[in-house]
Amino acid sequence: MALRSPAIRNLLGPHTSISPLRQFQRRWAQVHDVRFVATHQLNNVVERYKDKLSQKAKQEGHSSIASLKEAYQDKIQSVRAADAVETPHPEPLSTSSQSNPGNPRPASSSSTSQPESHHASSPPKSSAPGIKPLSAYLDIPKILTLPQKEIETLWRLRHAPNPNSVCATIPLETYNRLVSTARQNPQFILPLPREIETPASDGERSADNPPTKSSIAAEIHFLQWGFHPPSSTPTSPPTSPDFRTQNTHTSTVIFTHLGAYKLHGAYAQPHTIITHHLDLADEKGLVLMNGTVVPDKGVSLDEAKLLIMWLQRFYDWGVDGSEGGKKGEMLRMFSRGDVAGFKVEDLVEEVERI
Repeated sequence: MALRSPAIRNLLGPHTSISPLRQFQRRWAQVHDVRFVATHQLNNVVERYKDKLSQKAKQEGHSSIASLKEAYQDKIQSVRAADAVETPHPEPLSTSSQSNPGNPRPASSSSTSQPESHHASSPPKSSAPGIKPLSAYLDIPKILTLPQKEIETLWRLRHAPNPNSVCATIPLETYNRLVSTARQNPQFILPLPREIETPASDGERSADNPPTKSSIAAEIHFLQWGFHPPSSTPTSPPTSPDFRTQNTHTSTVIFTHLGAYKLHGAYAQPHTIITHHLDLADEKGLVLMNGTVVPDKGVSLDEAKLLIMWLQRFYDWGVDGSEGGKKGEMLRMFSRGDVAGFKVEDLVEEVERI
């Protein structure tokens, strides 16, 4: 799957393959009945417990299930908060000052010295709760002495040991285009192909054919941008009175199954979280992105990478904005709640063109 822009090509390493998803592509293109699989499961759960909830409401003197839910609202909120878990992040690299040819980390030298981690007794803090600053992964003063190519290599090596980690280096101008679109359209949905079993029609059923058949459906994922205060101050003093730092914020994008978001709202557990660090933006013109795919959430690392690449294609409209086209219009329709104009079938077709 070719990308016009090289901005997030570092997302996929040289040995990464997404061929299991590609085999769905042509078959998926023929699907016209787009299914919100998780949403159907949600409806089944509600119906399954409707009678028990009604009985519980009568026993406690409530007129309806809604009244029962309102009475237990505080307890529901406390249970949800207790169930929330912090997304794991890779631990900082240990300090290394000796050259080791057998170690995949760069050898110690004046241009490729290994960044030192902070002491465990005083871990770096981010101004946004739950978000690790860039200094938790790299020694920023040392990194700033390196050329861009070595920074990109170090960043990939920093996350290579974690099988659930994703990372990329993004040119500042590309990131600024993404953010410009994201501030106007902070929420969107993206599809992933899923093979599901569906009942066979009467004409397809026979002694030789099974009662079900395989088909490809679109599993929908909800994404949301977040903007937080920067985790560090500018890395060098202003060189002129007109100096304006680019390190004005830290941004995150969370990906959640749409069905889970519809069921739990803000308490839905995301399956992938990515963070953009702007600490090097002023001096190196680079934004470092890293993220974690939460295990056992129904999304593989390759599928998460696919969602992130599609995110870039929908939010980066090119230098002059001419590449927005249908993608840009779909983002705007979704943001303004245009139910009549926004069609999931059109979204699937647009994704297939990428």
